[in-house]
Amino acid sequence: MALKLNPYLNFDGNAAEAFNFYKSVFGGEFAGGITKMGAAPGAENIAEEEKNRVMHVSLPLGNGQTLMASDIVPSMGHKLNAGNNVYLSLHPDTREEADRLFNALAEGGKVEMPMEDQFWGDYFGSLVDQFGIGWMVNYNPNF
Repeated sequence: MALKLNPYLNFDGNAAEAFNFYKSVFGGEFAGGITKMGAAPGAENIAEEEKNRVMHVSLPLGNGQTLMASDIVPSMGHKLNAGNNVYLSLHPDTREEADRLFNALAEGGKVEMPMEDQFWGDYFGSLVDQFGIGWMVNYNPNF
């Protein structure tokens, strides 16, 4: 069985800002653009101040991987509970690309563990970006 797993992130009104930032880090173009809540069927039932929130955005990352997201809709009872239970683990092909991704994602965020050679043999670091998303960057030349 072939299976793809694509991370899907939720934001509280800043999904477009976050994904424009991720686009600047990873490159590429949004698949289908950024769809807003106001474009959805039944949008007349959405609070006016929520119609510009993101209904869906996809950023293809290559190798069949896609990073996706939407904003929550508070008027529909949605509540964002950000926490440390999810990290996105990146595995670049070079040490230089690991440093570039780590430094770009860390801009405006909080480094938890700087990029360093680790006892298990990998070059690794972790951070929480400016949008509260946890990232791990892991480079191993043998994989």
